[in-house]
Amino acid sequence: MKLPGHDAIARQADEHLVTHRVNLPKKVVERPILQVGKRLAIALLVLVVTALIVWVDHDGYNDSSDGSVDLLDALYYATVTLSTTGYGDITPVSDAARITNIFVITPLRVLFLIILVGTTLEVLTERTREEWRLNRWRAALRDHTVVVGFGTKGRSAIETVCATGLKKEQVVVVDPSSKVVEAAAAEGYAGVVGDATRSDVLMRAEVRKARQIIIATQRDDTAVLVTLTARQLNRAAKIVAAVREEENAPLLKQSGADAVITSASAAGRLLGLSVLSPAAGMVMEDLIQQGSGLDIVERPLIKAEVGKGVRETDDLVVSVVRGHRVLGYDDPAVGTLQLTDRLITIVRITPGTQVAPDTRPLPQD
Repeated sequence: MKLPGHDAIARQADEHLVTHRVNLPKKVVERPILQVGKRLAIALLVLVVTALIVWVDHDGYNDSSDGSVDLLDALYYATVTLSTTGYGDITPVSDAARITNIFVITPLRVLFLIILVGTTLEVLTERTREEWRLNRWRAALRDHTVVVGFGTKGRSAIETVCATGLKKEQVVVVDPSSKVVEAAAAEGYAGVVGDATRSDVLMRAEVRKARQIIIATQRDDTAVLVTLTARQLNRAAKIVAAVREEENAPLLKQSGADAVITSASAAGRLLGLSVLSPAAGMVMEDLIQQGSGLDIVERPLIKAEVGKGVRETDDLVVSVVRGHRVLGYDDPAVGTLQLTDRLITIVRITPGTQVAPDTRPLPQD
């Protein structure tokens, strides 16, 4: 495998060097400009209504400059009153005007202040609320799944894992593109913007507490660096990585990956198989696609199957997981099934069926 030199790596890091931040899924709300515009419109409406009230009852007010109150004076009085400036040059002198000030102008003044001050406080406290939400999210995050790269491979991996029952709140996406992370957050996933080859970025994704890590980067050399960094931070997590070239798979395993998927060679084999046997290629494509048709699942052995042969089970068993070994269905070492064995089977999935990783297909209500 040919890794780029230190200069190339430094350039790549500079390209992806952005403000490392965590994007949590947000509720669908109006854009800030619309919210501010609405509040300003309400504030202006309150100002106009107050001015009209004063102008209608202008005989009950006294202007120290000329004694009369016209429409401009009413607008001026409404402005200084609602803003609590109160110069005192225009004052209510009649009983009706004073009653109106008590029961109408004062509530309008309070409403005006709530609109303006509330908008200011919301802007000032937004960051504090976000920090509090982020700290609460980090404290509650345990045994989650970290996905590095939210491209075609990463997105498909998340959909497959979530189809087994994993909640979206238990998935954290790491990607150097802020737009990609925003797209992930829009779908309900938490995201971290930054270069995953940097340990501080992975730590923001709480990779030390993660149960499994999926590495689906665009470059093989980046996948190697991410795998090394992730394994250094978390020795117990299961790391699955994807590479384009098959010759780089051994290097990924040496870097700490538990499983390596070669995307280019897998696609090539599927193409070749489809040419030789279109029906066989169709079956393989059905197995790869998740959600309907045939699917491969791993499940524990049930007591009724203990002591039986592989072909005596009700399911179509392709492999037996015994300890740390994966034995083929025709391997003589399998013998009879043991209680601690796990079976890898091919099952039929329908839209109303949920496949859990540790059970048989469970029908949904």
